[in-house]
Amino acid sequence: MVAVTAALIGFFAFVIMRVTTPQMTTLFTDLSTEDSSAIIKELERQAMPFELRNDGAIIMVPKDKVTRLRMKLAEGGMPKGGGVGYEIFDKSDALGTTSFVQNINHLRALEGELARTIRAIDRVQAARVHLVLPEKPLFSRETPEPSASIVLRVRGALEPQQIRAIRHVVASAVNGLKPQRVSIVDEAGQLLADGAQSDADAAVGDERRAAFEKRMRKQVEDIVSSVVGAGRARVQLSADFDYNKITQTSDKFDPEGRVLRSTQTREESSLTADNSGQVTVNNELPGNQNQDNAARARDQSKKSEETNNYEISRTTKTEVTEAGRVNRISVAVLVDGAYAKNEKGEMVYQDRPKEQLDRIAALVRSAIGFDQKRGDQVEVVNLRFAEPPATQPLPEPAGLLGMLQFTKDDVMYVIELGVMMMLGLVVLFMVVRPLVKRIVAADAIPSLAAVPALAEARAESAPAATGQALIPSGSGAAQLIDVAQIQGQVHAQAVHRVGELADRNPNETVSIVRQWLSEPAES
Repeated sequence: MVAVTAALIGFFAFVIMRVTTPQMTTLFTDLSTEDSSAIIKELERQAMPFELRNDGAIIMVPKDKVTRLRMKLAEGGMPKGGGVGYEIFDKSDALGTTSFVQNINHLRALEGELARTIRAIDRVQAARVHLVLPEKPLFSRETPEPSASIVLRVRGALEPQQIRAIRHVVASAVNGLKPQRVSIVDEAGQLLADGAQSDADAAVGDERRAAFEKRMRKQVEDIVSSVVGAGRARVQLSADFDYNKITQTSDKFDPEGRVLRSTQTREESSLTADNSGQVTVNNELPGNQNQDNAARARDQSKKSEETNNYEISRTTKTEVTEAGRVNRISVAVLVDGAYAKNEKGEMVYQDRPKEQLDRIAALVRSAIGFDQKRGDQVEVVNLRFAEPPATQPLPEPAGLLGMLQFTKDDVMYVIELGVMMMLGLVVLFMVVRPLVKRIVAADAIPSLAAVPALAEARAESAPAATGQALIPSGSGAAQLIDVAQIQGQVHAQAVHRVGELADRNPNETVSIVRQWLSEPAES
């Protein structure tokens, strides 16, 4: 009974402690050794219960106190995220510090802050940043360009846009650093970015085409699924892009569109006088004196010029065609048929009518911006899918039931409490209840001193009649039987105790028996 009692006390103590123990939840994850040590010291100072998991990288605290603890730790600047940031200047003594030490501290702080910023990106578990900031040499016209190298530990794989984002974040935070001068390596030694490809080239290519195809495919799937049902359509889309950048300049002249620009007029007149006084060959010839006076008249001439300048209309056109033009789009749409129940209640497959397929094709053409001159193609085919149609999902509960949605931790906690309660009930009915029955039965047996008195009282109160037989009633016979059983038990216990006394004290027992033998017999 002592062992059973101790086991019961231990079991109920375990159940009570397990039930009263607060539910633990995650305070911080992926902590460095320095951050974990500082947080544990603060929790111990506040006498706050906590648990460590994953070699101290995860700290668990009571669920009802996690928000207050996070705000309290954030007030103290924890967790720092590993590395050293600008807090290196908080406690440093600037008096007497050389410029070399200040430059080194500034470089360490900048690297630490960049590492913390990079860790804020999804899928980045840890980061290490190395910066090279060369100083301009004396008497040199050229300034060396800074560079950076980053080592990442990631969960899964980084997408190209995330890699580009990391390069631009680091380049924007360092003066004079270009994104092409930033190299990124993961924990497996794989080179994610080496700076050999320019940013303009990285913006186009397979990534842009994949994004365009994904967006167009989703639009087509949404519009087709609304007609044939969710999961009953498969869409494949291929786009042909032209990544050549073209700059074209053209000049156009219109001869009919003349415009008078300027006009210039010039007039000249000349007068020839009489040549009688002149020494000429004609004057020296004989007979020249008899010429007509009209021949001696003066000669007069007049000249007029007009110059008109016209401007012909001219049109200069410069066209710049950016890279990434869509040359051609091809779409293939596969739709499942319809299912209906026959007379036996079985699901029977039925092909979709051609009119419905033509309407679906028209919707697809409108969704992708179909251009026949561009050479676009759209094919809609109706075939039976290998898998049967999926059942409709159950609607989510709304109202009060929707507000009472439990998380996985809540469900596990309720299951644990249920198991503890079942074990408690099993122990209560299988162990405690039989023990209590035995203890109550032992207390119901009257003591040795009360049994003879009870027998005498029953004997005196029994009625006696001379010459007549005693005929007890039903209740009196039951009471006599109970008294006889009690007396038998008392005699048996008395004999057992006498035997125990004889075994424990053999000498006294022998003397008592001898005394009984030496006594004279009564007449």
